[in-house]
Amino acid sequence: MPTYRFLNIWLIEAPRPRVWDVLQDATDWPSWWRGVVSVTEVHPGGEDRVGARYAIVWRSRVPYPVRFEFTVDRVDPPRTMEGRATGDLEGRGRWRLMEDDGVTAVIYEWEVSTSKRWMNLVAPIARSVFERNHGVVMGWGGDGLARRLSVRLLASG
Repeated sequence: MPTYRFLNIWLIEAPRPRVWDVLQDATDWPSWWRGVVSVTEVHPGGEDRVGARYAIVWRSRVPYPVRFEFTVDRVDPPRTMEGRATGDLEGRGRWRLMEDDGVTAVIYEWEVSTSKRWMNLVAPIARSVFERNHGVVMGWGGDGLARRLSVRLLASG
């Protein structure tokens, strides 16, 4: 299975607690993040959300949905949330939030492998398409988060 490693950063003109409140509520992502078709809470996890499991469906410019479950393994509000994905994508993701002078850096690290047979077969020629597609979806996320908070997105990449 091909492995993909991504690092995305959004600079949001808002304090970290406000950004965290929106970002940590995954079931609300479809209301502000273009490309997130649905997020269903499969298991609520503990009081700190560790063990929470979400079924997530994404769709972007390419004509296929990506479905996976994400299980929260660690939470340190309002700084870090990390966990693992299983399904069409298998791997780990981590959100980190840092604030300086009212600007929050949202850092997302995502290391996954594709598990769908057809994705693995076309990976040698379609890898750049998959990577660009990820970038587009993350760009939509940064834009949507800033709109949701009614603030400026200062940078996205």
